[in-house]
Amino acid sequence: MSDRAIPRALVMLLITAAAVVTLAGIKAIDTIVGPVVLALVLTIAVSPIRAWLTRRHAPGWLVVAVPLAVVIVGLLGMVAVLTVAVVQMAVLVPGYSNQFNKLVADAQSWAAAHGIAPQVSKALRSFDPGKIFEFAQGLLSSVLGVVSSLLLIVILLLAMSLDAPVISRIMSAASAERPAITTALTTFAHKTRRYLLVSTIFGLICAALDVVGLYVLHVPLPLLWGVVALITNYIPNIGFVIGLVPPALLALLTGGIRAMILVVIVYMVINIVVQSFIQPKFLGDAVGLSTTVTFLSLIIWATVLGPLGALLAIPLTLLTRALFIDSDPGAKWSGAFVSGEIPSERPRS
Repeated sequence: MSDRAIPRALVMLLITAAAVVTLAGIKAIDTIVGPVVLALVLTIAVSPIRAWLTRRHAPGWLVVAVPLAVVIVGLLGMVAVLTVAVVQMAVLVPGYSNQFNKLVADAQSWAAAHGIAPQVSKALRSFDPGKIFEFAQGLLSSVLGVVSSLLLIVILLLAMSLDAPVISRIMSAASAERPAITTALTTFAHKTRRYLLVSTIFGLICAALDVVGLYVLHVPLPLLWGVVALITNYIPNIGFVIGLVPPALLALLTGGIRAMILVVIVYMVINIVVQSFIQPKFLGDAVGLSTTVTFLSLIIWATVLGPLGALLAIPLTLLTRALFIDSDPGAKWSGAFVSGEIPSERPRS
């Protein structure tokens, strides 16, 4: 008598329970997991530099030092720009209290003329310039928090850079005995690099155009909002909206509703045209994730790891897919649901 197979519903329930427990454990140590994943992604991003130096027979210390220096310079440059710009914003915002009060008075007058004064007054009471100033201070504290964790990220980058040549040799040696897992991890690294490259190029294009538009519209701190637009470009689906909110609110304070509408139009034209029509043609199948999976991954990883999880949502999902789906030859249909592509069938003889 053959053993009964485990019911599929029970298998799915166990998988779901294991996923929930795993995510809860990751969330409990998010201050460690976040920097580790960021260091891993950055190490993968500069691996072509390491490979190029290796092919040129560069000394071992140079193979480690050059990619590490590229990453550290990029991180420090971005943190420096954010720190200076946020300090400027913290000084600048309190000066717009008079404009804010005028906007409140205009809104109350309009509400009174349309018979909805009580509702509008109740909503406006939740806003005041002090809260905007507190928001600016909160941004500055967040940036300083990144600086404080930068040492851990740099140490992790150094360790991973030292281990990268050894890991490459281990992967090459293991490809004969464990072809599925090595292929899956190699594909993960390739897709992560391509995703970061394409996202960075088009993020820089969008950020530069946004900065020009904000300069033309006389919105304060355009460089800050350009850097924010570049960073939020890595957040799938909703990143552009997150990057739009601060300059739109500042345009409202400095130039009124007309200026805010113009900022919204400029951002929508630039970001929708570039990210919706041009970028997908270059990105192609680099990600290999369906739209639904991409959006769900954003929600899940942002809940587990916070803002860093939102930035790393795509690489984290690609890593999860590589470990649990692509490494299993029998899970091709599970991969099809994740990627939204029907797997090719072998031709019948």
